[in-house]
Amino acid sequence: MQVDSYRFLPRSFRPLYEGRGAFPGESEPVWTPFAKRLADSRIALLTSAGIHLKAGQPAFDLDGERARPEWGDPTWRIIAASTEPDAIGVAHLHINEDDLLADPEIALPMRGLDQLVADAVVGSAVGEHLAVMGYQDRGLDDWRRTTAPAILEHLRAQEADGLVLAPA
Repeated sequence: MQVDSYRFLPRSFRPLYEGRGAFPGESEPVWTPFAKRLADSRIALLTSAGIHLKAGQPAFDLDGERARPEWGDPTWRIIAASTEPDAIGVAHLHINEDDLLADPEIALPMRGLDQLVADAVVGSAVGEHLAVMGYQDRGLDDWRRTTAPAILEHLRAQEADGLVLAPA
């Protein structure tokens, strides 16, 4: 079975892989240069694997996505850096949750980041990482208005210098 993972990339990323150039109105890069030394930086992780805590957090809305396949739950979850693997649940229709439940580091490499901090490659890690459902509607309207500003506010409150995106 062939899997076309590029089909699910956000519109602004697709031209980078397809070589067609930017979409109209999306000519600016979707990232910014990282000016600080990594060894002096506080880093956060964000996974798009639909990870949530089994106790105390609702799963991402799979029923809504089933009813409207072009839609994805635009909410986000906080995953404490101290979270144990067996406390993690997965709610995402576009990935194999068995692999993630067997080893959550695949999509949220918190222990790997901790090791980089221990090895002094990274200055420190935030106390709370983030999880979203990666499959979103094409317009990203909810993301622009609500999700992204809320995530940014959370990252600023944690004094994060950088964010590593860990796609599923």
